Amino acid sequence: MTASLTGSGISETIQMVDLKNQYLKIKPAIDAAIQECLDTTAFIKGPQVGAFEQQLAKYLNVKHVISCANGTDALQLAMMALDLKPGDEVIVPAFTYVATAEVIALLGLKPVMVDVDPDTFTMTRESIEKALSPRTRLVVPVHLFGQCADMESIVALCQVHGLSIIEDTAQAVGATYTFRNGTIKAAGAMGDLGTTSFFPSKNLGCFGDGGAVYTDQDSLAHKVKMIGNHGQARKYVHETIGVNSRLDTIQAAILLEKLKHLDGYTQARQQVANRYDEAFRNVEAIEIPYRNPDSTHVFHQYTLKVPADKRDGLKDYLSRKKVPSMIYYPIPLNAQKAYQSVGRVVGDLAVTQDLCRRVISLPMHTELSDDQINYIVETIIDYFS
Repeated sequence: MTASLTGSGISETIQMVDLKNQYLKIKPAIDAAIQECLDTTAFIKGPQVGAFEQQLAKYLNVKHVISCANGTDALQLAMMALDLKPGDEVIVPAFTYVATAEVIALLGLKPVMVDVDPDTFTMTRESIEKALSPRTRLVVPVHLFGQCADMESIVALCQVHGLSIIEDTAQAVGATYTFRNGTIKAAGAMGDLGTTSFFPSKNLGCFGDGGAVYTDQDSLAHKVKMIGNHGQARKYVHETIGVNSRLDTIQAAILLEKLKHLDGYTQARQQVANRYDEAFRNVEAIEIPYRNPDSTHVFHQYTLKVPADKRDGLKDYLSRKKVPSMIYYPIPLNAQKAYQSVGRVVGDLAVTQDLCRRVISLPMHTELSDDQINYIVETIIDYFS
């Protein structure tokens, strides 16, 4: 989404995500990486794929990264590797993008939708406990908007009950979580498996679709890799039912270059978030994003909470003032027609219902200028004045 600032005194265009200018800053390196792929014509399983997997594994401090075609496939591969059976229950937050749950349903599993914490927007130990049943096999915490769920409590609970964990970290690549004993783990490296997306707008995004699965467990890594390659451990020898899901070489080459800049991208996002925080901290109608003290925040989104009766009006006002905004997510999973007959809902989901009426996300990317930030801030404050 973009917006022209004609008449505002600012010549630049404000975008929710500015992929073009991010590309232009590293254009020579990206163009050379793509050209190398074209020159060698190793478009599938070229050397850049393995190199990227190794570099990302090093960055995340995990043993294995297995790339795939997209973030939804990553969730599917991870769940298939756990040998879940039809009817097994998988606990997911109701406040999330639909991809988290759709793979569960496609595999004949039962999504169990739970409420989230009102501050972090992520599932809690308490919400999981309320959802447990004899059929519970898996918990899928979603590290929403850029920070980790309360993994210390979630991991401990799942260990007690013998439950597997798949972390959905599509919005939190680069975030870390600190346990009480001082151990620091990357988002996606705390459960049995982690999954992510390299959709272009993600903090680490390619120029098309892409995804990956992380794990420290050799056996799970072997299964994920095999399932993603038609179920074959070696060519023409198929040990299990699989799918065809792979990251193409050009996208891997792009990601190899962009991974070098990920820490800088994170710092740029955090600086924008700090500017927003400072501007809105004392505006009575606005709740700025909560920062989980145990997790870094990489701000895939900068999401405010505002009064429900003001939210849609604010969005309309911003649109008139040429400031883009987004509402993630206006309809919770449990209210989606597709999931009303396949899942189970735990409790009244009061927090989720409230968030769906109150949240609004502002432009957040690495290329926001001071003038753009000032204009966004002034426009929002004017609305509440």
